Amino acid sequence: MTTAHVSALSRRGFCLCCLGSAGFAASRGWLSPRQAFAEARGIVSLIKDSAAASPIVTHRLRNNISVLEGSGGNVAVLTGADGKLLIDAGIGVSRRQMTDALARLGPDPITHLVNTHWHFDHTDGNVWLNAMGAKIIAQEKTAKYLSQVQRVEEWDYNFLALPPNGIPTEVFASERALKLNGASIALKAYGPAHTDSDISVTFGEADVVHVADTFWNGIYPFIDYSTGGSIDGMIAACDANLAATTDKTIIIPGHGKPVSNRAELAEFRDMLATVRENVATLKKKGMTRDEAVAAGPTAAFDARFGNFVIDPGFFTRLVYEGV
Repeated sequence: MTTAHVSALSRRGFCLCCLGSAGFAASRGWLSPRQAFAEARGIVSLIKDSAAASPIVTHRLRNNISVLEGSGGNVAVLTGADGKLLIDAGIGVSRRQMTDALARLGPDPITHLVNTHWHFDHTDGNVWLNAMGAKIIAQEKTAKYLSQVQRVEEWDYNFLALPPNGIPTEVFASERALKLNGASIALKAYGPAHTDSDISVTFGEADVVHVADTFWNGIYPFIDYSTGGSIDGMIAACDANLAATTDKTIIIPGHGKPVSNRAELAEFRDMLATVRENVATLKKKGMTRDEAVAAGPTAAFDARFGNFVIDPGFFTRLVYEGV
C-alpha cells in the first residue's frame, strides 16, 4: 500500500488506514475487523495508532461551523463568543493535532461537547476536552454505556468505562435544544439505528446537520447489535434525515467524506435497503450466513461502498444478523 493510498484513506475519516495495511500483504485485499484482530495486535490499538499519526483536516462550512477530519469520526465545531461547541470528541491520542486545529479556528475556549453515541472513536477525547472546560451532553443511553464495560463481539474487544470526567453530565431522552453563538441547535434521538443511542445535531440557521454514524458516506457502515443497532433502524434513520433536509442542506456523516449532501445520503439509503432485501431473501431460502456471503448480495454496490474497512463479506454478515 502506497503512502498516497494511506493518506487518502485517512482523509475518508475512520482512521483505519493502518488496519488495511496490516492485513493487505497477506490477503491482497481488505480484512474484516475480526480477521485483522487475528493478524495484528487488535483493531482498537490499530485505530488509535492511526489516529495518533493522522493530520487533522479542517473543512469550513457556514456560520462559523467547521468539520475536523482525521480523529475517528468527523467532528463538527461551532465557534463564537459563547465558546467552542464540538460535536463528538474523536480519539484521545489525537489531542495534539486536535488542539492545533481548534486553535486555528480562533481563540474561543472549549465550553461544550455533544456525543452523538458512545463508540470510542467519537468519545475517547471526552476526558481531555472536559479538562479544557467542555460540558458534555448526550442521549441518556450514551452516558450509561460510557459508564460500563461494553463488549463488542464483532470487534472482539471489551471497552472499559470512561473515568467520571469523561461521562456526559447533561443527558436527555429524545430531544434537547441549545442556543449558542447565535445558533439554534437541535439534538434529536433516532431510536435503534447504528446503536440505540444515536442522535442528530441540526444547526438551524446554517442549514447544517450532523447525522453521525447513521450515515457512512461512500462506505459500508458498521451496525452495533451489542448496544441495540438495527439494519431496519439504519434505513429508518436515513428516511428521517432525508425528510428533514433539502438539496441545500450540508450533511455531515459520521465517517467517509465529511461534507455531504442529500443526494449522497439517498444513495447510501438505497444501498442499505437493497442489500437488506437481498440478504433477507437469501436467509428466507434457508441459506446459512456463510452461504449468503458467498452469494454476493452486495455485488452491485461493492465498487462504490466496498473499498474500506467494512468489506462486502463483513457487511453481509452484519445485515444477515438483523433480518
